[in-house]
Amino acid sequence: VAASEPDILGEADLVILAAPIGENLKLLEVVSQHVSGHAVITDVGGTKRTIAKAARKLPARFEFVGGNPLAGAPRQGIRNARSDLFNGRPWILTSEDSSESGALSRLSQFVEGLGANPQVMDIEGHDRLVATLSHLPQLTASALMHVLGTRLGQEHLALSGRSVLDATKLASSSFDLWRDICTTNADEIEGALDDLIAVLETLRRDLESGDRLAEIFLSANQWREVLRSSAERAGR
Repeated sequence: VAASEPDILGEADLVILAAPIGENLKLLEVVSQHVSGHAVITDVGGTKRTIAKAARKLPARFEFVGGNPLAGAPRQGIRNARSDLFNGRPWILTSEDSSESGALSRLSQFVEGLGANPQVMDIEGHDRLVATLSHLPQLTASALMHVLGTRLGQEHLALSGRSVLDATKLASSSFDLWRDICTTNADEIEGALDDLIAVLETLRRDLESGDRLAEIFLSANQWREVLRSSAERAGR
């Protein structure tokens, strides 16, 4: 059932917040005012600490379990919808209270029904993980595309091959979505960026001698093979 009026929430027993994080925080209040009975609330936002903190203020009849499907595409909206979007993909569920096992079980079944693989994780661990797994690649792609565009300009950028398109795919992502992700996970993202910057500085210092350059390339080759093999086993 889809509608824009909050009155439709009256009899809901499962509510999924699927807006950007800032909007989801506002929607928690809407849900608490319009859902009349017990309900499980979850979200699909890219960070968990901020919304979990806000959810602690909900009335006792609500159980909040954070959710983050590790699936998607740079372009959002109904025009880019895919029926197989969640097939075989991890869907992280986070909870602070072991007494919410009923809600976790229910959400796990719901997620499995969508074709995804539910994985339970603590809130802090989730935000630390996605800072490197998801947020760092996004910022890297955006930064790379910015440098390519400003250094090359439209005429020379047009000479790019498929590898540049693949490497900058995430640069098409919406800032409206990523603004909230960055602000609500800034500390963890900063740590991931520090690690990347340290490697880039090593590469810059070692361009002529090539010793560490070779080491980093070899390490990257090996980890890329691990990633490729994992993706093949998962059918991606």
